[in-house]
Amino acid sequence: MASESAVGSEGSKLWGGRFEGAVDPVMEKFNASISYDKAMWKQDIQGSIAYAKALEKARLLTEEESGIIIKGLETVRQEWATDTFVIQPSDEDIHTANERRLKELVGDVGGKVHTGRSRNDQVAVDMKLWLREHLQQLAPHLTTLIQVLVSRAEREKDILMPGYTHLQRAQPIRWAHWLLSHAWPIVVDLERLGALFTRMNTCPLGSGALAGNPFAVDREDLARDLGFRAATKNSLNAVGDRDFIGTDNAKYSR
Repeated sequence: MASESAVGSEGSKLWGGRFEGAVDPVMEKFNASISYDKAMWKQDIQGSIAYAKALEKARLLTEEESGIIIKGLETVRQEWATDTFVIQPSDEDIHTANERRLKELVGDVGGKVHTGRSRNDQVAVDMKLWLREHLQQLAPHLTTLIQVLVSRAEREKDILMPGYTHLQRAQPIRWAHWLLSHAWPIVVDLERLGALFTRMNTCPLGSGALAGNPFAVDREDLARDLGFRAATKNSLNAVGDRDFIGTDNAKYSR
């Protein structure tokens, strides 16, 4: 049986209520995802600020409480941005790390930002916010590459080269024709990114652990605040869906 202090430590974790004993340190390290999901620190804070505002609109937070929480989250964001955020051994993931630090800064009121929210909908919205941002960063680079290939093809269209089929020289072709044969797949990739952006740009936040939010949080307003085109329509699908990031583990939910 674990000591009282160990039980208290485990009970402070979001999943800790289901266990009586402490987790082996090896399992702690194996289970932690902070080493890679810390990349989503900005999106996690963005989602928490929007959720705090939604809780205030639903009258679950007072204006003063919401203001304290948002100010605390802004401080956490500044710590990450200046590389002064200190990750603790107890920080399993970016969500618990940010919430732990928020409570250190503002006290127990910081825990209210998790009202009606689960890591299930939190991690889903973080992933979508992160992917959406990086799709928007990637698309202009692909567009520039296409423009460079087209420009060179136009400028160098009189250059001839051998065309190959089955690893053998076949017909003479223009160098420009060969260049554009590489430009067109990038055009298709750019179209795919646009289609992916449209499909994934729905907000899962407010879905709770799996069966929805019981506190009348306005999910459509929350979606608009985070720049999504709409809220997701089914909470089970929203927290379980990973298809938009193309993993084999598409239905994994934490």
